Amino acid sequence: MINAHYQFEHFYTRDGFNSSLGHFQAVSDIVGQMSGKTNLADLLNEELEEGSIRQNQISPIVYALLVDKFKYAYGSVNLKDSLEEFATVHQEVSKWDAVDLVGTYIHPELGFLVFNPKNIDHLKALQNIKKNEIVTIYVGALTGTVNAETSSAAVECFLSILSGKKKNIPPSLLKGSFKYSQKTMTAVPRKTAAGKSKKPTQAKNKAASVKSVQQEKDIQGNQPGPRRMTPLYSVPVTNELFHNGNVEAWKRIIKSYTTKHPQLEVYIFYEGERIHDINALFKWGKVKHGSAILFAVSGEDVKDVAKLQRYLMQGASPRFEDFLRFPVNTVLNLF
Repeated sequence: MINAHYQFEHFYTRDGFNSSLGHFQAVSDIVGQMSGKTNLADLLNEELEEGSIRQNQISPIVYALLVDKFKYAYGSVNLKDSLEEFATVHQEVSKWDAVDLVGTYIHPELGFLVFNPKNIDHLKALQNIKKNEIVTIYVGALTGTVNAETSSAAVECFLSILSGKKKNIPPSLLKGSFKYSQKTMTAVPRKTAAGKSKKPTQAKNKAASVKSVQQEKDIQGNQPGPRRMTPLYSVPVTNELFHNGNVEAWKRIIKSYTTKHPQLEVYIFYEGERIHDINALFKWGKVKHGSAILFAVSGEDVKDVAKLQRYLMQGASPRFEDFLRFPVNTVLNLF
C-alpha cells in the first residue's frame, strides 16, 4: 500500500495532475455509459479506437470497476499449450446467457489486452496465445447479482476450455439475461469533458466525433491510439542458407519500412521464438533452405504488409544482393 505521505506525489507537476485528471474523467465517462447489459471490454476497446484512453489505463480500470466496484468473480491460468483456434471457445461461451464475461491477456509485445469472450471479433484479434502466457477471466453482472456458485462455475469452465480440457457445462450458465448481440451492444451517448454529447464509434459518425475526441485528448495529453498486431506471415528461405548477406538485406528492408512508417514495428519469429536481433538467425547457422521465418507488424495504422512480405521473400532468396548495391548507410526507398 502507498505510504500516506507520498500517495499524492504525482499531483505535484502539471503533467502528473493532468494525466490523473484525464484518467479520472475517462473512468467517470465509462461508468456513465454502463448499463445492465453493457460489456466493459466492448466499451474499453471502443475508447481505445477513439484515442480517449491509453493502453496503460486498461488494467487499473478493469480492476477498479469489475473487482472493486461490481465484485466480479475472477480466475487466471497460464496455458499449458499454445492456443491458436478460438472458434470452439466462442461457440461454447456465447451460450452462457447467465453471466457477463470479460477476459484479459498480457501480450508479450502489445501489453495488457481486454476482450469480450462472446465477441468473435475480439477473439480473432487475439490471434494466438502462447504456452505459459496468462489469461484472466472476470464473471459477474453490472446490475443485480449473479449466484456465487454460477460465477465460480463459469470461471472454472472457461479456464478449463482454454486449457483444452473437457468440462460439463452446468445448465445454470445457459439461462439468463446476458445473451450477447454485437449489433445491440451499443453504448449510450455520454458527455465529453467539454460537456458535449459523444456517441459510440460508428463508421458514419466518426467524422462528427473528431472534435469531441480531440477535446478529451487535450485534457489527457497527446497519446497514441491502440496498437494492433497483424497475423504472422510466413517467409520461406529459398537461398541455400540464410547467411550474412540475407541478414543484411533484411535489415535494410525493415529499415526502409520503419522509416516510411515510423509508427509501426516489425517483429520477427523463428521456431516459436521472437528474434530480437536478426543477426542471430545467421549465427544460429540452422536456418537453411526450406525453413520458414515468420513476421508480424504492430501499430496503429498498418500498411504495406504485402509489399514488405514480398521484399523479405526476395531478401531470403539468392536475389538478396539486389538490396546490397547501395552504400551501407543508405536508407532504401522501397515503400
